[in-house]
Amino acid sequence: MQKKTKIVATLGPASNDKKTIHALFEAGVNVFRLNFSHGDHKTHKATFDHIRDAEKKFRRPIGILADMQGPKHRIGMFEGGSVTIKEGQTFTFDLKDKLGDSTRVYLPHPEVIKAVKKDEIILLDDGQVRVRVKEKKKDALVCVVEAGKKLKDKKGFNLPFTDLDVSALTEKDRVDLDFALKLGVDWIALSFVQAADDVAEAKKIIQGRAGVIAKIEKPQAVKHIDAIIEIADGIMVARGDLGVEMPAEEVPPIQKKIIRKCREVGKPVIVATQMLESMTQSPAPTRAEASDVASAVYEGTDAVMLSAETAAGDYPIEAVKMMAKIARFVEGDETYHKMREAEFFETEHTSSDAITVAAKNVADTIDAAVIANFTSSGSTTLRTSRIRPSIPILALTSNINTARRLALSYGAYPFWSKEKKSFAKIVDEATAIALNEGLAQKGQKIVITAGVPFGVPGSTNTLRIAWT
Repeated sequence: MQKKTKIVATLGPASNDKKTIHALFEAGVNVFRLNFSHGDHKTHKATFDHIRDAEKKFRRPIGILADMQGPKHRIGMFEGGSVTIKEGQTFTFDLKDKLGDSTRVYLPHPEVIKAVKKDEIILLDDGQVRVRVKEKKKDALVCVVEAGKKLKDKKGFNLPFTDLDVSALTEKDRVDLDFALKLGVDWIALSFVQAADDVAEAKKIIQGRAGVIAKIEKPQAVKHIDAIIEIADGIMVARGDLGVEMPAEEVPPIQKKIIRKCREVGKPVIVATQMLESMTQSPAPTRAEASDVASAVYEGTDAVMLSAETAAGDYPIEAVKMMAKIARFVEGDETYHKMREAEFFETEHTSSDAITVAAKNVADTIDAAVIANFTSSGSTTLRTSRIRPSIPILALTSNINTARRLALSYGAYPFWSKEKKSFAKIVDEATAIALNEGLAQKGQKIVITAGVPFGVPGSTNTLRIAWT
């Protein structure tokens, strides 16, 4: 409750037990990520149950994000597990399903051989090896090694300049997606999105049962970013693969641009990958990592994410505490507040947006402690979060799924509430929760927004000032 920027934490062998999940939530986690690139359905089900147990214990809505593996491409295996290569040599990727050597390896992806063109680049092992296509055959790609010394079994590869005619959802993803939706996760993250059509395909399957987050980790996605943001419910700047497929110096400006675009339309954005990477083995981050997290917060991101740090690291709880500490410190900085005050976003010409903007202005004028939204779909809170008020947003909703999704949004403190039939009861509940949760002190003012008639999505049309 002391920070507005949310924390997404990935669960794995180091953290998916009940005790650690509870400790992670107390340390500052708002949304837990289930990474379907690893683990099995039985493990994810047990982890899901532990999270919902924490939700009951702490009486707070907790978001759960299921991250699909996507079409991750990998090479085959070598005799001895690895080979030594050298710059300038020829190396072939082919469809022969047998162990590779220092001159060739199995490529179990015929669609890649079909799509890649001569002179295009293939990056392997997170960019540690770079080859250029010299000759394209029907069943093979003959390449020249431009960089790298060693190649190991089953290493992934990236195609930064190739448009692949493949769905962002593999057969494995479709099975995992069905399982995750039956579990009742709140968000689905799509990996290796290339265009808006990839998101549309997933949304057609999901049918509103979960929000859809498009992971931006390919140059093609950056190229189509406006269309992707328009159709997705949220965005993740997944800098791992993005930093492999694009020059490293281009990633920070892209991150800043995407955060800005998401802010403009009021959709949550997550900055992810290697934020506190050294804390997988160290109890403290490097100064550069602390600056990286701080920069994302200064830029106005909704959430920052931990991956290996909490999934497989030696210090998962310490990593969350450190991330929360950095977020709190930045949010209390005068420069941060000046940056937020200098921002300007066009207001939509709707009564809901007019009330939302008015609520912030009224809160600033009367020095209110809280802005309380009674929301059905969560749209009012998303619009309030978009303008980044300096005070907490108390999001009260009768829809538990809405409450859980709002756990990802900047400054929003969602609470599940029974639907109210009168404004007087709305005021009573908002003031009581603000007091009980320490968001306001006795005698302070709060600003309340709601829609009349109650329970109708998108009908926010009333603003009221109340005293606690």
